[in-house]
Amino acid sequence: MRTTFHLKTLAVAIATLSVASVTNAAGLDRSGQDVTAFFQDGTYAEAVYTYIDADVSGYDSANVNPGQNDYERGNKTGDIAESYDFFRYGVKADINDTFSVGILYDEPFGAAAEYTQSNFVASEDRNASGGALVGDGVDPQTAGAIALAEASTAGENTNVEVRSQSLTGILGMKFGANKNFQIYGGPVAQRIQSETKLRGLAYGPASGYTSNSNPDMDYGYIAGIAYSKPEIALKAALTYRSEIDHDIDISENYPIAGILAQGAALQQGATPAQAAAIGAAAANRNSNYEITTPKSVNFDFQTGINPTTLATAKVRWVPWSDFAITPPLYNDVSKRNYGPDGLDLVEYEDDQWQVELGLAKRVAPALAISGTVGWDSGAGDPTTSLGPVDGYYSVGLGAKYNVTENWAVSAGGKYLWFGDAKGRLPSGKIVGDFQDNDGFIAGVKLSYQAR
Repeated sequence: MRTTFHLKTLAVAIATLSVASVTNAAGLDRSGQDVTAFFQDGTYAEAVYTYIDADVSGYDSANVNPGQNDYERGNKTGDIAESYDFFRYGVKADINDTFSVGILYDEPFGAAAEYTQSNFVASEDRNASGGALVGDGVDPQTAGAIALAEASTAGENTNVEVRSQSLTGILGMKFGANKNFQIYGGPVAQRIQSETKLRGLAYGPASGYTSNSNPDMDYGYIAGIAYSKPEIALKAALTYRSEIDHDIDISENYPIAGILAQGAALQQGATPAQAAAIGAAAANRNSNYEITTPKSVNFDFQTGINPTTLATAKVRWVPWSDFAITPPLYNDVSKRNYGPDGLDLVEYEDDQWQVELGLAKRVAPALAISGTVGWDSGAGDPTTSLGPVDGYYSVGLGAKYNVTENWAVSAGGKYLWFGDAKGRLPSGKIVGDFQDNDGFIAGVKLSYQAR
């Protein structure tokens, strides 16, 4: 056996295609915030495209009384997960044998879900929806207000979309007798925006709520330490990313807030025109609020098993239990029934742990194949109705082909089994049950390397 492993073709294709999907990772996690491009030898550049298609379906709750939390299996929701894709880019270069620089782009957080049937679609028949609520024991005044809110968005679907972009600059410095150790860090610029529509009797008084969060750019940092032993192709890196606070401009429309304000104005003697104006003002608000995207820790490891075989491991931790989305108008309206703190629109109970193990083998001078197995803990069950999955198990296959000495193409795919979860409103009411769901990820990477 040779004393040095020549593993130039063994960059594991699927391990570089980070786990990402509207429902296959905990919270809003999508790209996995991969930084392994920075640890490649010499001058390196990559462009990665990832496509995700998940099938997430279940049943709504036949119990539409907002004051009763008991779940009763209702109608099928259909597939709520929309296909999702994103790009990742990375460039790294050595200044000398001590210092390296790199720039990484990814889309770390996101969501894309839509309900097209069941109690998550606004009723087109105001009288029918009001009658159904009264029949379920809702008092006529509340039932009438919900029915009016339904009528204002008749036929519309519940949907959510979150998009983000991140640009990371890294400076690394190697040290030690053989330059085996490296510390690295740098600034992170992050942009995020979102749109949410809640529709249907499943959301009770919140039916008809709409929010649009304008794009916001803010800043954080990355820091880490790495160790390498080229003789056995060993690389290990521990990377920390900071929280990033976003001060976001948001436009909200909440029909029931206007309906309640209009009714109160009429009771106080306002004319119908005055009451309508008061209601319209109460139903709409432009303001700002803060979202803090979570910190994270990634551990990346690889080592040669023999001159043609490489083992890899990835571990990721994200404290989603610290994360919440609390739009001001939504929160203020909820204080009427849920105390002085009101409700968050989105929150999670648990932190995320994600583990992926891989094995790659060079089968020809220019070709390597790989396989992976993975697990994601999820962020709790029950969870938000806008992403009702509790983690996953995955298997993946990948390949890398060196087209020339410097250029290579990698491709791979993963199949995922999602954990069953119940969809819960911020009030605690269970509004859906989602079981036996799955999805797949496909990706391709073009890379350049000059040692």
